[in-house]
Amino acid sequence: MAGRVSSIMDRLLFRRSLRRWGRDARLASEMPLATLRHARSHARQLRGSLDRLIYEADSRLTLPLVGSNAMRRPPGADWLWRPELWRGPLPRVGMSSVQSKATFGQEATVFHDCQISELTLRQTRNSRDADLAPFGLRMDVFGFDGSFLSLVLNLPKDACKGLTKSHLVRLDCIVEMEKPLEIFARLNIKHGPNTEQIVRELPLHESEVMVEFDLAYTKMNEKRIERMWVDLIFEGPEMNQIVMRDLTFSRSPRADL
Repeated sequence: MAGRVSSIMDRLLFRRSLRRWGRDARLASEMPLATLRHARSHARQLRGSLDRLIYEADSRLTLPLVGSNAMRRPPGADWLWRPELWRGPLPRVGMSSVQSKATFGQEATVFHDCQISELTLRQTRNSRDADLAPFGLRMDVFGFDGSFLSLVLNLPKDACKGLTKSHLVRLDCIVEMEKPLEIFARLNIKHGPNTEQIVRELPLHESEVMVEFDLAYTKMNEKRIERMWVDLIFEGPEMNQIVMRDLTFSRSPRADL
């Protein structure tokens, strides 16, 4: 009973507050300046709380849900992974004038050789029906006086467990951009003192943006694999906005012939 009374009182207080703010908004053009100044101060305090509530509600209620790790699993895949940048909220959602070697979360690092950085990064919330990843990455590049720009993603240790030359490592992504550019993916495998590298260009003109790295053509020592990482290299990125709505990695053993 007490809960029902409390609910009724909350609704009555909300309606009363709504009427009051509606009245103040209508009369704002005629209020005395001293009264208007107090009303503005109270409105700003209220707006701050409302903005925080709306932001959290949108983040948690917008589909796909935060924390969702739904992914399309390629046939035969024995390992599947989405980096944290696309999986969950980062403590720092954006960066401006990004310097080389700046980290974005725990798994991503930016490298470039610009004298003056006009690069911004921001983690965005996905909301389209086609999106499986809760978050995306937006990269805005204005002036660019350097010769290279890359985003390095460190793969987890699980990616190296049981890895052999008979594996195919696959990268799937959803990319949007304001104007065409080239993006290359370079897989790096450190084994002992050596590092194997395989470079593939992302087929951005195709409906399914996917590349595979065939480890059969490497000279890696399967018993000494230490870690793997991928460089995403952006060619001619100036005056462009690049949105990566999703990015996943997987590996599959090659079918025996």
